[in-house]
Amino acid sequence: MTYLSNLTGIFEKYGNALEQLEPIRFTGRVTRVTGQLIESDGPQAVIGEVCRIRMRSDRMIAAEVVGFRDNRLQLMAYDDIEGIETGCEVIADGSPLSVAVSDSLLGRVLDARGNPLDDKGPLDSSVRYSIFNDSPDVMKRRPITDRVMTGIRAVDFMTPPAKGQRMGIFSGSGVGKSTLLGMIARNTSADVNVIALIGERGREVLETIHRDLGEEGLKRSVVIVSSSDTPALARVRGAFVAMAVAEYFRDQGRDVMMLFDSVTRLAMAQREIGLAIGEPSATKGYTPSVSVVLQ
Repeated sequence: MTYLSNLTGIFEKYGNALEQLEPIRFTGRVTRVTGQLIESDGPQAVIGEVCRIRMRSDRMIAAEVVGFRDNRLQLMAYDDIEGIETGCEVIADGSPLSVAVSDSLLGRVLDARGNPLDDKGPLDSSVRYSIFNDSPDVMKRRPITDRVMTGIRAVDFMTPPAKGQRMGIFSGSGVGKSTLLGMIARNTSADVNVIALIGERGREVLETIHRDLGEEGLKRSVVIVSSSDTPALARVRGAFVAMAVAEYFRDQGRDVMMLFDSVTRLAMAQREIGLAIGEPSATKGYTPSVSVVLQ
């Protein structure tokens, strides 16, 4: 019986590999690069699909389809686009960005694509969640009735939050917003913290993890980092990856505390993308897609 069980496990591994295999590749060629926007003639792809761009050095960078113009694809890269030139091959992956999810995520630090940033090895999971998930049906959502404790007496007394509620913390720079979020992560009654550090300055990331969050807070947290030196698409998708991770733990029946630092920088990143692909700016300077992302 043990031998048969091991044999089944081996075949299951190869079966999963075959399911992810793309025997037919859709390819195209880069025709133009303007700022962070890359245009290509082909491949056949849909909005949100991940593509890989092969450069002359055989280095591959990941990009995402963000629009179309004159029957050409408009892409933005998750990484630095240095080295891309006219004629670079563009290969469609056939699916949108997804993230590996499991309980092994607890205590880990991930980048904007869900890859480990720490030195704790690869993620141990065969389950993946797409970053583009539908919101729960409005007619099936449970009423907001149960409180969640933040562990901060002033917050719990003056503005007590509940499960399923959104709360914003607004103030100027350097007055303690990140410190307060770290205190909440360490002391909340929620089972899991998912913390998205979007657009943070590079030096502030380690300070937030080690000083504000601490070892105790990190044990039951998943941290997704997309700092200010990453492209706008990476900052936006870092937020989406964080939401996908939170949805996984929610689906496991756990209470999840979702912390964003900051929503303002997320809006600014989406504005960069919107302006790059030709969206009209609104009266206050934000493109219409910003409102869609923040809903």
